[in-house]
Amino acid sequence: MLRSRRLEVVLTLEEHKEQEALERMGEARKLVEQQREQVNNLNQYQQEYRDQIRNSQQGVIDVRRLQSWQAFIAQLDQVIAQQQKQLGQAEKVFDARRAEWQQAYERKRGMEKYIETCRQQEQREQDLHEQKLADEAAGRAFVRRRR
Repeated sequence: MLRSRRLEVVLTLEEHKEQEALERMGEARKLVEQQREQVNNLNQYQQEYRDQIRNSQQGVIDVRRLQSWQAFIAQLDQVIAQQQKQLGQAEKVFDARRAEWQQAYERKRGMEKYIETCRQQEQREQDLHEQKLADEAAGRAFVRRRR
């Protein structure tokens, strides 16, 4: 069996690994998008709540109510900070998954190139072998004509 044919099994394994890495990267990207959307939603909610407070401050406001609003905004700040931390972690995971995919892709491409090099070498060897056979046949024919 030709070397290039034997290496196709390895290429199939590398393709499988690359596909798995791509899927893991896609899952990590989806998580980043979800986390980012969550941060955006929380920021938007907090802004809407602040706007609501400003709009209701047209008149006299009870001190307890103001303190309650401020405490709630402080809690939202903590939740947003925690969510941003989770987003940062998700981005790190995504970066790691992307690096894993890139590495798997490069291994697959390297194997494809190596197989192509093997095929070209096999073709050259085949061509040389056929040329040698043709030369030998021509030499025998020449010798027969000379007799």
